[in-house]
Amino acid sequence: MTDILSVRALNRATLARQLLLAREPITVADAVGRLCGMQAQEPKPPFLGLWTRLDGFQASDLHTALHDRSVVRATMMRATLHLMAGDDYTAFRTAMQPMLDGGLRVLGDRGKGLEVEKVIPAARSLIAEQPRTFNEVRALLQEEFPDVNDRALGYTVRLCVPLVMVPTQDRWGFPRNSQFTLADAWLGKAPATTPATDELMLRYLAAYGPAPAADAQTWSGLSALGESLDRLRPDLRVFTDDKGRELFDLPDAPRPGEDAPAPARFLPEFDSLVLAHADRRRVIADAHRPSLTTKNLRVRAVFLWDGFACGTWETEYKRKVATLRLRPFEPLPQEAVRELTAEGESLLRFLEPEAKETVVSLSEEG
Repeated sequence: MTDILSVRALNRATLARQLLLAREPITVADAVGRLCGMQAQEPKPPFLGLWTRLDGFQASDLHTALHDRSVVRATMMRATLHLMAGDDYTAFRTAMQPMLDGGLRVLGDRGKGLEVEKVIPAARSLIAEQPRTFNEVRALLQEEFPDVNDRALGYTVRLCVPLVMVPTQDRWGFPRNSQFTLADAWLGKAPATTPATDELMLRYLAAYGPAPAADAQTWSGLSALGESLDRLRPDLRVFTDDKGRELFDLPDAPRPGEDAPAPARFLPEFDSLVLAHADRRRVIADAHRPSLTTKNLRVRAVFLWDGFACGTWETEYKRKVATLRLRPFEPLPQEAVRELTAEGESLLRFLEPEAKETVVSLSEEG
């Protein structure tokens, strides 16, 4: 009979792997590797995600990692932009390709006349000449393929050519219209020739486990990952959750007790933690999950109290006053308000170091 892990036990196990039970004194590249990537659909959130996880983190630490190429920003899981450790990008980019190829289906009629096998070498040649923005890539490819929709051409390049964004000295590392370059040129080596899917699953479990195949599929966008976990089964621990589903885990991965203290923490928009499982009760209650995403599919920033998402947050900076507004899903105990206020003031000092005043306010709207 396998051991049963409660939702709270899963919460503490996942927080331990996500560097959210205590800030850790490790490098940015090591942290991004430990997390098996960080969602980076926008450039700012990873800075906040690292601040909330790393001891003494400064924005310059991520800038340095981006410029020394130990960390890259590139299309990966779920065909979305992620920060990846450079070595992990080359190791796992090929494993993502079946999912990325499948993404071309969304083009529908816009893909009329598209010949992927011709577009890819043409795009590689253009980007090998010099880094380019996607506006530039689309325009140049349109000259070569005038009968194909320009957006279809750009989308094909985004999914099928291994590219990384070129960092700049912008505050959050990248301008609004970033340039891209070939990943193999930037990193000095090409992506692995074979898909390291089993190794990717081990890394997923190390960062987000214990978990079933359905969770790994939600996180990655890949399908049929149960086959990979079945291959790995002899070397894994197997548990069940409160619904009787099998959960796989690394034998020596941290699984602290349910009573392990979990400090107040602020997660940025699009944080991978709130997107990495099909069953997200280990992070956010089902009743609050609809509040996580806006109508235009933005993933809101949330704050954690006692390990769980208890509300959303947003900031404003006007006239040298930095304000953090907490919007709890339900009324918070005074202890939570005190701890979140203290942590929130630290967050504001990181975000707005020039502020003359910091204010943490609590919305009563819920």
